Amino acid sequence: MKIVAGIDLGGTAVNYTFLTGDERFLIEGLCEHPALSREGPGVCLTQIEHGLGVAAALAGIAISDIAVVGLDTPGPASANGVLSARGSTNFVHPDWSGYDIRLGLEIRLARPVVYLNDGNAGALWGHYVLFGANNTASSVSALIGTGLGGGVIVDGEVVIRGRKGFGGELGHVLIPYQSIAGTEGLRPECNCGRTGDLEALCSLTAIEKSLLPYFLRRNPGHQLAAIGDFRKASKLVRGLAENGDPLCLEIFRVQAHALGLFFDEMVNTFDPDALIVGGGAIETSAAFQAWFISEVRNGMPVQRLEQADIPIRIMPDGDTAGARGAAIEALRVLRAG
Repeated sequence: MKIVAGIDLGGTAVNYTFLTGDERFLIEGLCEHPALSREGPGVCLTQIEHGLGVAAALAGIAISDIAVVGLDTPGPASANGVLSARGSTNFVHPDWSGYDIRLGLEIRLARPVVYLNDGNAGALWGHYVLFGANNTASSVSALIGTGLGGGVIVDGEVVIRGRKGFGGELGHVLIPYQSIAGTEGLRPECNCGRTGDLEALCSLTAIEKSLLPYFLRRNPGHQLAAIGDFRKASKLVRGLAENGDPLCLEIFRVQAHALGLFFDEMVNTFDPDALIVGGGAIETSAAFQAWFISEVRNGMPVQRLEQADIPIRIMPDGDTAGARGAAIEALRVLRAG
C-alpha cells in the first residue's frame, strides 16, 4: 500500500499525518512532537526524523512504507523550500539563513520530499475537504492567526506560487479599509511596512497593534484597558467576543468586513468556486463562526448576480490543516510519478 507523510513544521512544534493511496488519513487529530527549530537545522531535522518514527509507530506503519513526504513551514521561503537569507520569526538560528530545508530533509530521510509554505498547505486541505483530491475546482483560502496566511487553488492544485515563491501571500494584499464603518482615523500598519493590507486588519497581530488600542481609546473603562499590556489583552479578545462583549465583537466585525473586502477582490480576480476561512481566530463555537461568516458577507460589496451565491466555508480541523495539506500535495506528486 502506497503511503505518504505530511509534516507541518512550526517554530516550536511539528505535526505529522499519513495518507494512503485511496485517500484515508491514518492519524486523526494532532500528532505533535517538539520542533527544536531554535537549535538550528542539524538538531531540528534530527528531531523531525525521530518524531516521524514515533508517529509511524502510532499509525501502525513502518518508515519503509512511506513513499513521499510532504513538508510545509512558515515563510519567507522560495517555492522550493529555500528559507529567506534574512531569517524568519520561526527560524531564528543563523544557520537557517538561506537553508534549503526541503533538500536537507530529503537527504535526511532518504526519500522524496515536496515543499509547500504553510498557507498553501492549509488552503490545499480546505479545498480537499470541499472538493476531494481529484477535482478541477478553484478556491481561495484565508487563514487568520498571528498573521494572515492563505492560498489560491486552481484546477485542484496549488499553482499560484510565483517567481520567488511569494505568490499567494494574501495577507499583504492592500484593501480599501477606509470604507469599513466605525474605523474613522484608524491607520492599520503591518509588520511588512505596508499600511492597510489584509494582515494589518485581520490577524492577532492586528488586534494587538491597531484594533484593540483604537477601540480602547474610545472605551477607556473597558476591562481590557486595566490589563495595561496590549499583547496579553489581545489574546482575550476572541473569548470575550464569543461571550458577547460589545467592544470585542466590534473588533471581529471590523476583521470580518476587511476579509469581505479582500474576498471581493479575489472573486473579481479568480471567480473561484468557494471561499474558505480558517485559522485559530475562528476555532470557535459554531454559532460564532456562523455570525463571523455572515459579517464577512455583509462586508463584501454587492456582487453581480452570477457571483452572489458563492459559498463561504469554515475550514475544518484547522490545527491539522498544514500536515494534511502537505500530505495531499505529496500524494499528488506520487500519483504523477
